[in-house]
Amino acid sequence: MLVFEFRTYGKPAQFTAIDDAIRTVQFVRNKAIRYWIDGHGKSVYELNKYCAVLAAEFPFAKELNSMARQAAAERAWSAIQRFYDNCKKQVVGKKGFPQFQHDNRSVEYKTTGWKLAEDRKSITFTDKKGIGKLKLKGTRDLNFYQPDQIKRVRLVKRADGYYAQFCISVDRTEILPATGNTIGLDVGLKSFYTDSNGLEVENPKFYRAGEVKMKRAQRLVSRKPKGTNNRIKSRIKLGKIHLKISRQRKDHAVKLARCVIRSNDLVAYEDLRVRNMVKNHCLAKSISDAGWYQFRVWLETFGRIFGRVTVAVNPAYTSQECSSCGVIVKKSLSTRTHSCQCGCVLDRDHNAALNILTKAIGTAGHVGTSILEIVNASGDIPSTFVGENLRGQGASLSEESPRL
Repeated sequence: MLVFEFRTYGKPAQFTAIDDAIRTVQFVRNKAIRYWIDGHGKSVYELNKYCAVLAAEFPFAKELNSMARQAAAERAWSAIQRFYDNCKKQVVGKKGFPQFQHDNRSVEYKTTGWKLAEDRKSITFTDKKGIGKLKLKGTRDLNFYQPDQIKRVRLVKRADGYYAQFCISVDRTEILPATGNTIGLDVGLKSFYTDSNGLEVENPKFYRAGEVKMKRAQRLVSRKPKGTNNRIKSRIKLGKIHLKISRQRKDHAVKLARCVIRSNDLVAYEDLRVRNMVKNHCLAKSISDAGWYQFRVWLETFGRIFGRVTVAVNPAYTSQECSSCGVIVKKSLSTRTHSCQCGCVLDRDHNAALNILTKAIGTAGHVGTSILEIVNASGDIPSTFVGENLRGQGASLSEESPRL
């Protein structure tokens, strides 16, 4: 599935209609959640049927396309299903009970309610919300795909405008020649990652770089009285700063992950639980700014596209264990050099990257795959499958360091 995004252009009345459609989606989703809480809606099909009841009862809900209402109900069911899954898996802590939404920013159409122009440079929404024809501007070309390949169209509101996203049903695969290289990655805060070859990639720290402008914009928002146009303008300015940082972080993760995957046949990395790590208030901002999880997601995505093997390993003792002799050498976070009695002296992160690569090869061999089969395979090894024979992640953080 490919997702192409275009900037939309239209009149203010059209954007007001988009806002109305977004509020309607939020209303339908919240009503579906309430319907489930009251003991009804035991499946996604029942929630879809409930959308017709809402359309008959509320005229503004009927104005929205029927499939868009069903997509809103599917969002509600997605939250419900996640809650069920967490309960079945006995996830520690909160199970994620479905909450009512207050800040929805998108409306999703399926195969009806919209029509693309012949030149693919504009799109017209045909429901009764009155959105009408919107011009599209972007770097992608929709002429390569048939209209029946577009399964969903999503209108998204952001701080700098409105965007149209096209979800296209197509299998994206590219065959690359084998390089014979394998690599282990140890992510960190000093450097974004250190690989098993000793190469360090600088941590860009986009949030830290934009923090001064962000704080200034936040003060301007706080000084403006609520409900005034000046406060709305200040909030938009603040939102654009946050949006720029998120785009910078994504761009960095995408380009770096693509480069790593294309250059290696096997990529090993830590199966970190970032949600647990950010509970440390001393490091939470830096960890969130690094964007480790986003980088991992793109590694796995490009691994599937280019037929490379990606392996997530348990991070327990990767920094403490000697990559040369296997002896545990205890060290705190402030100790940046690994020095073992066997004579091995390496940078702490370099030593961890070597251990990660060794664990990945050993684990893959344990499940019945030789290293030659790994580097010539296509696809990736899911982290859940790799971690079945390893220790639980809950203990790994305390084993790595008492502060994490």
